Amino acid sequence: MERRQALKTLVSGIGALALPSWVTAQDNWPAKPVRIVAPVAPGGGVDLVARTMADRLTKAFGQSFIVENQSGGGGVIASQTVSRAAPDGYTLMLGYVGTHGTNPAVRKVPYDAVKGFTPIGMVGGTPNVLVVTPALPVTSVKELVDYLKANPGKVSYGTAGPGTLTHLVMEQFKETTKTFIVHVPYRGIGPAIMDVLGGQTQAMFPGLAAALPHIKAGKLKPLAVTGTSRHRLLPDVPTLDELGYKGFDGVQWYGIVGPPNLPPAIVSRLNTEINRQITSPELKEKLSSEALETMPMTPEQFGTYIRNDIAKWSALVKVRKLVIE
Repeated sequence: MERRQALKTLVSGIGALALPSWVTAQDNWPAKPVRIVAPVAPGGGVDLVARTMADRLTKAFGQSFIVENQSGGGGVIASQTVSRAAPDGYTLMLGYVGTHGTNPAVRKVPYDAVKGFTPIGMVGGTPNVLVVTPALPVTSVKELVDYLKANPGKVSYGTAGPGTLTHLVMEQFKETTKTFIVHVPYRGIGPAIMDVLGGQTQAMFPGLAAALPHIKAGKLKPLAVTGTSRHRLLPDVPTLDELGYKGFDGVQWYGIVGPPNLPPAIVSRLNTEINRQITSPELKEKLSSEALETMPMTPEQFGTYIRNDIAKWSALVKVRKLVIE
């Protein structure tokens, strides 16, 4: 009996030694700084959300959460980095609609946006807003649709690039309304907005955060927003849904993900804290001022959201026969 017990103890000890260090260390997490990879260059919505959450989590856990910007390939480089990282809780990522929604739907990416990550917590999203130049003689979506049908090919729209949300939402609009607008892709949202302001293009579907200053200045005319309800910053602008155009519930969303097989205990702690932070009145107000509404979810709900978003845009790409390299 004593020999059997000794053998059992020895085997258990060997097994513990064979385990990766992060398995036995997860109870003390976080015991060192945690990096949050932002898949963009500094500046813009993704970077803003990453830094906001890093600051909040640093204070909540008493350990540094540091943002590391890894731009390139439309988020591909950062996504690969995080997907391949050790599942120890010390490498996270600010995933967003580009890395975990539109990109996997429109092109072949060298990572699996679903199986290659652990969904941790949704932060929030901002709707897209259909805007036109003041020079275009329309004041409503109905008038725009009528104008486009009467002037096929004479109106163009700018986007942040092929396959981005600004592109796909307009393609969804064209499919739903059976209209045609010429696509003019740019390298980023900044130059696309500059050209619609300058009149080189006449319409756009940017994120509300990027368009809001120009709407307030009277340089862009808002006709409708995506999402399921009107936005508090544009209370007089209807949703496409209430105008009878269904299915425009997509938003520019942001959330925290980690490598696959992240320990459930770490996921649970992070999700609980993320939800606590984004439901606090002070942070909700701060993010809302940036046109971003918080969207608390469980890890399971967030994972379902990601899968549904990819499926939604994949279906549109198939219907529109979009070929994006």
